Amino acid sequence: MPNNDRIAAFISKKRKEKKLTQKDLADRLNISYQAISKWEKGLAMPGTDVLMQLSKELEVSVDSILNGSEGSKVSYSKAGVDISYTDLIKNEMEEFVSKGNSRILNKMGDFASLYDFSFEDIEHPVLVLKAEEPGSKQKLAIEYGYTESICHDMINHLVNDIIVMNAKPLAVLDTIVCGKAEKDTIKSLVKGISDACRENECVLIGGETSIQPQVVDKGIYVLTSCIAGVVDKKNIINGKKISVGDKIIAVASNGLHTNGYSLVRLLMEMFPEIKKESLDGESFIDLIMKPHTAYYPILKSILNTDGITGMAHITGGGIEGNVKRIIPEGLCAVIDLSTIDVLSIFKFIKEKAHIENEEMLSTFNCGVGLIIIAKEGFADRIINYINQFVKCYEIGVVKENISKEKVKFTNEFIW
Repeated sequence: MPNNDRIAAFISKKRKEKKLTQKDLADRLNISYQAISKWEKGLAMPGTDVLMQLSKELEVSVDSILNGSEGSKVSYSKAGVDISYTDLIKNEMEEFVSKGNSRILNKMGDFASLYDFSFEDIEHPVLVLKAEEPGSKQKLAIEYGYTESICHDMINHLVNDIIVMNAKPLAVLDTIVCGKAEKDTIKSLVKGISDACRENECVLIGGETSIQPQVVDKGIYVLTSCIAGVVDKKNIINGKKISVGDKIIAVASNGLHTNGYSLVRLLMEMFPEIKKESLDGESFIDLIMKPHTAYYPILKSILNTDGITGMAHITGGGIEGNVKRIIPEGLCAVIDLSTIDVLSIFKFIKEKAHIENEEMLSTFNCGVGLIIIAKEGFADRIINYINQFVKCYEIGVVKENISKEKVKFTNEFIW
């Protein structure tokens, strides 16, 4: 238990060293000076809500306040990692992690996460694993205040990557690396990740917050996460069943999703005024920071149908780079670019930066977030169903390999 008298004497000593009156310190902390007086008499302890700010004003660590002694030894706190404060953060994380799911067998603070992997309704369960990070979009997110939004980007991207193999998302582990742990930011990030998991019908089971003051600057947060999903072996979708005549279906994106941001950031540096531009009634910043579309809630009821032979999540590498990953040898996906509904944000970026068509295609999704390949007699039913939630339409057909490439484009985008 903390020694209140020692803590009281320490706070009083450090306040006086800073040449602050009790009222001066109270004003800086936005509390009453009577609270300071109680601390220095040992009648009360600083609450967790003001403890970090108090440590900043007195220029000491939270550890030092709680120990009532600064000491002269080399310590983790002096290196920039305050164990007492990070423990407070972990306590606040608990409300967002591993809650309300009977498969979660661990509690917050255990050394690893436990997930009950028993599925009576799956004949041959196959574990589907994927790791992902939201790229340089997270730098813009922290800078412009889209803290929770970027978490949805990360989780939606992650889930989309496994559902194209027909996996049901189960559990997510996250990692947050930062130079200095700021309680409100960490709490916002964990809440955002947890909310995004819930929307995708999976759970944030645990993770790691790594404070690296010698590696990452203060104010910088680097996010990454991994997911475990499950699919019955007989229902795996991996493109092996794609055949001549299958239809190629585009499912619309809502914007850039999580790709092309290195180019966009360069564009913003070259033309700072574009931050104030407005397109379709929305600001440029709002448009480029829209969270990656979550496709699982839309597609979950049709994934186990025999009519779907392949799926591709359109991320880095664009349409060609991702579709060719699922096309079998001897076949070619022939896509008519003129049928694609190119979103206005891509038209704006192309015009502003004078980007060639080929680079736009390889850098951005250009309005297509997901591609489904389906048997001819099934394609219309899929399109009609998905159109209830997001725009969906046919853009091509699978043919015998008519070129050396597995993807061939015909016509041009209508900009």
